[in-house]
Amino acid sequence: MKEFFKVYLFQKHILVAEQTRPDVHAFETLFALASKFNIRIVSGGSLAQPEMIRFAAAQLGIDIPKPFYEGFPRSVRALSPDQLLFDQMVHYTVTYGFGHFSEAGHSLLEEALERTAFQEKSEIRDFSILSESAAEEKLAGYAENLLSSTRPLSEDQYAFLRTYIDVYRFQVRSCGSKNTAIRLLLDFRDMHYAAFLSLSDVIKVVDELNFRVYGNTDVKKLNLKNQDRKFLTALINTLFDEGRCDLRNCFEKKAVWCGLLHHLHYKPRNEASAQFVAAMRGSENGSVYSQFEQAMGRRDVRAAFAVLKEGKGSAAVLRNLDYLISRCSGEEDVRFLLDNIDTPNSLVLMQLMLRYSIPASGREARSFTFTKYNKLKTHSETPEEVSRRKTFLTPAQVRAASDRVSEALRKNLKHRLGTVYLDPAMKNMAPPIQEAGSQGGFGVLARGSRLHMGEGKKVRAFTYWEKVDDIDLSVIGLTEDGEQTEFSWRTMSDRQSSAITYSGDETSGYRGGSEYFDIDLPAFRKQYPHIRYLVFCDNVYSNLTFDQCFCKAGYMTRDIDDSGEIFEPKTVESSFLVNCSSRFAYLFGIDLNTNDFVWLNTARSSSAAVAGATSMDFLIRYFHTTSTLSLYSLFEMMAAEVVSAPEEAQVVLSDRTLVLAPGAEQIRSYDFERILALMNQ
Repeated sequence: MKEFFKVYLFQKHILVAEQTRPDVHAFETLFALASKFNIRIVSGGSLAQPEMIRFAAAQLGIDIPKPFYEGFPRSVRALSPDQLLFDQMVHYTVTYGFGHFSEAGHSLLEEALERTAFQEKSEIRDFSILSESAAEEKLAGYAENLLSSTRPLSEDQYAFLRTYIDVYRFQVRSCGSKNTAIRLLLDFRDMHYAAFLSLSDVIKVVDELNFRVYGNTDVKKLNLKNQDRKFLTALINTLFDEGRCDLRNCFEKKAVWCGLLHHLHYKPRNEASAQFVAAMRGSENGSVYSQFEQAMGRRDVRAAFAVLKEGKGSAAVLRNLDYLISRCSGEEDVRFLLDNIDTPNSLVLMQLMLRYSIPASGREARSFTFTKYNKLKTHSETPEEVSRRKTFLTPAQVRAASDRVSEALRKNLKHRLGTVYLDPAMKNMAPPIQEAGSQGGFGVLARGSRLHMGEGKKVRAFTYWEKVDDIDLSVIGLTEDGEQTEFSWRTMSDRQSSAITYSGDETSGYRGGSEYFDIDLPAFRKQYPHIRYLVFCDNVYSNLTFDQCFCKAGYMTRDIDDSGEIFEPKTVESSFLVNCSSRFAYLFGIDLNTNDFVWLNTARSSSAAVAGATSMDFLIRYFHTTSTLSLYSLFEMMAAEVVSAPEEAQVVLSDRTLVLAPGAEQIRSYDFERILALMNQ
């Protein structure tokens, strides 16, 4: 089996045995996995093979370089700000000035510190070993589940799907997401994927092609090569031949269509295509949104509602619900809109639940987020935009909309599953609703998921990279109202303490560079009582994006008085590849009030060289995701009956190893593919 698939399965706590006969060193392998990595094999132990030790080490990062300070963190705290600054300046001069990459650089002023053997208590990780054929069955299920999702896939998920289709010659029979269909169409240049698209989607194809191939984000400015022009012409003709011309929707991008047709030198080859070209070049605009806006201009929300629902579907009504409610003439119109929320699209309802969990802001500036090219984009309203804004919802309207959306979601999901056992720990796990900009890897959870930090533990965040690329790990402290305090390479020289310690970065050495932060949560709360949240970020300081270099990030939970090596694989809770086409990535956060680790994990569309130069107040909403919607509450809605014992259930939602009834299915917090499939049924 390809190494790529083994890595993907490792994220699911699965190791693959390519030989089915027992290995003579199976016992020694099981012992080594347990002693080195705290990996306990709960099934398939007889298939254990020595190669699995090397493989597990590679996934958990056993070869991560040591930080700049060998005695980190204790010896770093003994250095003065001037000594810290001197060390860094000498180090940068040697590395960048003389190109010295032959060996790792270390502090000139640090005192020697003897390290004791590792003796910290760390969590056991339950894994299974599968034969290659059984593993391939798992992969097939993942592919089918990802194809059923109506949401854009993360880069990690899409890379898996594309590779699976290519390696196993998998024939795609259905595809729930047009975003996924477009990417497959462009990658394979196979008109088979046109069956999942309509003519109006061609503009999305052009936009994706323009960005992926030419690095251009303006679809109105095209300079395509001849081979791409021929491909797009063939796509348009194929859609006409298959009768997939949704003319009304094409009017929404009429100006872009005119530019595209001109750029392609498109010549109609039948009556339908001739009528289409004439319509795009004519003066008429028959788009749904044009008629919708006309009705909204008359403040006739019921007519606007009817136009939108008939032309675009109920999901489009929900996406414009704030706009519609804000233009209502009275409570009767509001009740009419809310009484007619009926959509099979459960994901839109979930998004609205999270949206309405944020209190009505009145005249306060709002922050908006959306995903483009699998990168998070943000916009905060300017004072002028706030003054011109006409869309306002009262707190009462927000509560009414929230209640109605929740009711509609429960109706949609009811009895989707049979008897279900719900592990109480799943109340802290978020469903994978908006993961397009996320990175994949071992230990990664959905954005907003929480993990409680045990007493006597600290967080050690890390990032490491190859050779010359300088990547910076930063921590941003946020107050309840979004005020920021930066902890980074440019501020930490006079902020080192028992509460927060920074390693500095080691940029030399053939294995690359690394950075670490240690956060002692009780000490940090005492020293910085005004800070409520911590956000960890990665930045590529040099003028590259993450997909142009090699970068991993993650975190360990260590004892306050830690022992052993600086990097200890047993304590690694997550290690994942940061490979987005951006210079900026949010990793994870900490809620200091609850002592919870919170997953943020998303790429941001930003060229900022340092984390402190960007606003992060919008991230606070993700710290409250599970209080509105969790995996526990989601599966509770889907259950025909919730049972108190796992052996009584047809579906078990838990990360623990439990005794199941024959034929029962267990779903874990990291089984994104299966959860997405259930949400899209």
